[in-house]
Amino acid sequence: MEIPTVDLSDFLRDEGETSKEGKKKAINTIKEACSDYGFFQIVNHGVPLDLMIQAVHLSKIFFAFSDDEKLKYSPESGAPLPAGYNKQPENSPDKNEYLLMFQPQSGFNNLPTTPHGFREVVEEMFMHLRKTGELIEKILNECLGLPHDFLKEYNKERSWDFMAALRYFPATETENNGITEHEDGNLVTFVIQDEVGGLEVKKDGQWIPVVPAQATIVVNLGDVIQVLSNNKFKSATHRVVRYKEKNRHSFAFFFTVEGDKWVEPLPQFTDEIAEKPKYKGFLYKDYQAMRMRNKTHPPSRPEDAITIKHYAIE
Repeated sequence: MEIPTVDLSDFLRDEGETSKEGKKKAINTIKEACSDYGFFQIVNHGVPLDLMIQAVHLSKIFFAFSDDEKLKYSPESGAPLPAGYNKQPENSPDKNEYLLMFQPQSGFNNLPTTPHGFREVVEEMFMHLRKTGELIEKILNECLGLPHDFLKEYNKERSWDFMAALRYFPATETENNGITEHEDGNLVTFVIQDEVGGLEVKKDGQWIPVVPAQATIVVNLGDVIQVLSNNKFKSATHRVVRYKEKNRHSFAFFFTVEGDKWVEPLPQFTDEIAEKPKYKGFLYKDYQAMRMRNKTHPPSRPEDAITIKHYAIE
């Protein structure tokens, strides 16, 4: 079993050069993947390959710095999320370190200027991935049969988008977990992974490896789209496993919604089709605060972590 790969080239060409059949095929593939398990991959997505390669290369150099050097870029106070260098607590089941960054010029970034060019490269990739997010959002809008530009208008405030460069440590003799089984809390996530791999998605109770492929970006849906669609589209369950003697490097871009946005099942998937809502409504920032606490103060039992089930209506 493999994760479907979708060619987006027809969505990026001038109108007169596009193939309606190519677009239709892509939309149908994405719709099926989102209904089944919320995961797919994209190629010809508009993010330059040399930029992706350079970003991963420079992140490897950064994470190889000493702890003292990396700690110079620890989060600044006052940020809505801990932007800058972070490492998972010792008692966390997840074994990684990461550099969290917001949109360029947000005022909350604490990005390193070394290695040379790192800041400029990640900021450029941030802007490219945001455009990719807007394209996927448009495609999802069509897949869900929503009115034209509905999701764009619902989600036009982009100040809460963020990106993370991550390093997962090599597996030990007794433990190979990189990040535990989970779903993302945002709208949609894009992942660029190095050649090591380790990302897996759950479908029908089985774990499917997402094999790294050059120029390919992994896309997974998050909790917001699952709630808005009243479970028509799935928030992808995924994890990262580690390999012995190998660090894993990746970038994750979180295309999300603004903190004060009210999230609840849309009437198109409830009242208008006589379906009961499967979730209570909530403020996005409240949910994110609880999810962040999962990371900063991991519960003693992983099953006690707050997930979207917290808002589920039985």
